[in-house]
Amino acid sequence: MPRPGRVIGGGLQWGGFGMARQFWLFCRRPAPSVEGRGLRAKIGAMMNSDERIERSRLLYERALFDGDGSALTAAERELDSVEADLALARGRLIHGRFIEERNDDSEQAREDPRELALFERAVHLYQAIGDVRGEAEALFWVGCCHQVVRRDNDAAVPVLERSLEMAAQSGDKMTMSEALRHLGIADHAAGRLEEARRRLEESSGLRREIGFLPGVASNMVGLIYIAAGQGRHDDALALLDQAEAIAQASGAHGIMRQVEEARAAVTR
Repeated sequence: MPRPGRVIGGGLQWGGFGMARQFWLFCRRPAPSVEGRGLRAKIGAMMNSDERIERSRLLYERALFDGDGSALTAAERELDSVEADLALARGRLIHGRFIEERNDDSEQAREDPRELALFERAVHLYQAIGDVRGEAEALFWVGCCHQVVRRDNDAAVPVLERSLEMAAQSGDKMTMSEALRHLGIADHAAGRLEEARRRLEESSGLRREIGFLPGVASNMVGLIYIAAGQGRHDDALALLDQAEAIAQASGAHGIMRQVEEARAAVTR
């Protein structure tokens, strides 16, 4: 798969992993706002409320002192849940470092083999404890790794489709929107511009529902290139203005740079 870039036409071409996602890395259940202060408060609440390790200790004591053997199984499930969340979080950080390296020098960016292994470990653990929502999110990241890091859409698409299916099952609109976005990227890479447009518009609708406006602007960047590739120049210009307004209002400076690059490409 070609490296994600900004070529207008039937191939790929707009950033594979939008920086807008960074606003949401700590929030598996998105809040309606991504303002910095609100996000910090949510992170703090999550850190204070995660008592799974303490529950596992209490369950161990129940097994030891009360002779309740089933408590050990319950304790293991608590720790599997913690381990799954940690594997997912570590994998995301490694992915973020890859994106930074790619932005600095695309030729020097190299895959860290731990990334895919961590995401696949998270999938296995979420599946084992019956956490459909967590499994859907972990599957998304497996697909994202194949697509963005390994540039392998053939491997990415089936995983992204499964992620979308499971996210819909669990009502996780954020992961649904991400899977749809990256399936749209795959469609764009294959020259299926109308299908790519449909997926991105569906993703944007979900992102509007949950208040993820930086993600809406990020999707619009893709829609701009698709419109230009289909010869819909007026639509591309209108999308440029909309994306710029949303990115500015959201304080999404990384998306603003993408919008500026798209404007330069479309209007030259």
